[in-house]
Amino acid sequence: MKTALIGLGRMGRRHLQIIRELELDLVGVCDQHSPTVAAAGVECGIPETSRFTDARAMLAATRPEVIVIATTAPTHCEFTCAAAEAGAKFILCEKPMAVSLAECDRMIATCARHGTRLAVNHQMRFMAQYTEPKRLAQSEAFGGLRSVTVVAGNFGLAMNGSHYFEMFRFLTDESPAEVAAWFSDEKVPNPRGPQFEDRAGCVRVTTASGRRLYLDCSADQGHGMHVVYAGPFGRLEVDELTGALHSAMREPAHRSLPTTRYGMPWIEHAEKIPPADAVAPTRAVLNALLRGEDPPTGETGRLAVATLVAAYVSHEQGGCTVAVDAALPHDRVFPWA
Repeated sequence: MKTALIGLGRMGRRHLQIIRELELDLVGVCDQHSPTVAAAGVECGIPETSRFTDARAMLAATRPEVIVIATTAPTHCEFTCAAAEAGAKFILCEKPMAVSLAECDRMIATCARHGTRLAVNHQMRFMAQYTEPKRLAQSEAFGGLRSVTVVAGNFGLAMNGSHYFEMFRFLTDESPAEVAAWFSDEKVPNPRGPQFEDRAGCVRVTTASGRRLYLDCSADQGHGMHVVYAGPFGRLEVDELTGALHSAMREPAHRSLPTTRYGMPWIEHAEKIPPADAVAPTRAVLNALLRGEDPPTGETGRLAVATLVAAYVSHEQGGCTVAVDAALPHDRVFPWA
């Protein structure tokens, strides 16, 4: 299929690798910075006729069936809608999906109107870091997932926090219902440019049934991505940078005892799973989109953005609980990259 890529930064180069691995017909690449386009073209052997600095010109000249959008968030809506209007049948957009809920809705509506399938690159359902904990947590020995606690370095609530909002939805099969958040006072300069801001801090997300996500990526934390999953009979711990998974679950004879008996004899298990990686699960997302095999949709991406918006509103209201619902500010634009 004729495929084009918009955005040739670090993630864009990964998408370029994936397009080649999937043996798609690359008909155009685009980036607003001409030196970036030239460097990618030389490095990857892309003909000059397939290099562009204007996305709309590329769409008009190449008429691709597949578009991958790997720019920063403020242009996601513009390029997604332009690609759908130009006849693209498949669009994979990076996250966060957009910088406002209004833009998310415009993207979804435009793609639906033109018969375009839209996916957002939240890869959690294709990563062993999450599929294996979900499998174990759903087991009788674990008793079902009740909480997830993420302790990490300052990776940004939009850049990586949005991934964990989708991870939590995937693990629980429930949408986030309420959010409370407390942002760090310190604002660390964003490496993507001074026009962008991605806050650090602590967030609590709950579902209607009471399942909980606790996320701490405060500005004074500078290493790691460690996740703890807890249930009635067990605990799982995953070091996402190394792929080390450790579990401890009550012996069967003690599972009928109350949760206050938290020190009963247990069975331990350790294994290695693939550590954090951006390429393989992104390839799986694009494959799923092209094959019609349940990729993360625009609606999925919008829910992650809505959870993020609720976190901002909660912080601004002193950390009070905010519902993830239609009352969230729809047109407010956020400075995410």
